[in-house]
Amino acid sequence: MSVVNKYEDKQHTLEESFKGKDFLTIADFSSEEILYLLDEALDMKQKQKQGIPHPYLQGKTLGMIFEKASTRTRISFEVGMLQLGGNAIFLSSKDLQLGRGESISDTAKVMSRYLDGIMIRTFAHETVEELAEHADIPIINGLTDSHHPAQILADLLTILEHKGKLKALKLCYLGDGNNNVVHSLIEGSAKVGMDIAIASPAGYEPNSSIVESAKLVAASQGSTISVSNDPIEAIKDADVVVTDVWASMGQESEQEKRMKILQPFQVNSNLCKLAKDDFIFLHCLPAHREEEVTSEIIDGKHSVVFDEAENRLHAQKALLKVLMKD
Repeated sequence: MSVVNKYEDKQHTLEESFKGKDFLTIADFSSEEILYLLDEALDMKQKQKQGIPHPYLQGKTLGMIFEKASTRTRISFEVGMLQLGGNAIFLSSKDLQLGRGESISDTAKVMSRYLDGIMIRTFAHETVEELAEHADIPIINGLTDSHHPAQILADLLTILEHKGKLKALKLCYLGDGNNNVVHSLIEGSAKVGMDIAIASPAGYEPNSSIVESAKLVAASQGSTISVSNDPIEAIKDADVVVTDVWASMGQESEQEKRMKILQPFQVNSNLCKLAKDDFIFLHCLPAHREEEVTSEIIDGKHSVVFDEAENRLHAQKALLKVLMKD
């Protein structure tokens, strides 16, 4: 068999591996599948920039259920479907009978008769799992309280573009470690062989079961996962520095308490001096300047947060293509 044929066979095998799948967590996908998604995202980004049509989802419709407010998630998925030749329908919880007590299983079965895929942005991860259990179409997790896999695809794409690789880099996350972004970052870093160091205050560490599962994956990829309460040690020689808001949606009442506890973990110039000279800074946005990150950093030369935000569009288009294309 020729090299070309072997490559084509591998591509076909990877394409087929997505058929019938849902996208609930990064952990559900193999390292090869994630890298394939990133390649697809780069290809479609190039096509979009060059004005080359890529209507892979002509005639397809994505239903988008929102129980949490959104800027980037709604716009990127909706525009992504339009650029792929399909349609997207925005559905708030107030628009659906879910808001009046209809079961998730009934909703999943009915929507499966109308749509080609569902993206949901909600609170409990169990809601997404139940929707996937009863739906006959792909379910995409647009965000839950415990996972944010679509964001991490965009993060990995951004790192790959700016650093030219993922494997053997060091990513440092500072701040509240027990949130959806961190959990998906841990899983994503492990899959692509990138070291990740998380520093959070005591009591704000990431979910231990997610960390332990990811450590097994990381070991197979030759990378490491470390969790500590020491921001200085975590950020040393980091290639990538990441943070997130200190009070996520639903935690607003804890804002004052969190401000005091998390202050030593603020991403600022003093801490960033310990990172590599060419580090890049990521934040999923929205950001609160002078809280989790100073303006000097997020608006400075190391920041790639708007590239990262744009890459939500391209990474999610790749995801939509592989899950929904015939």
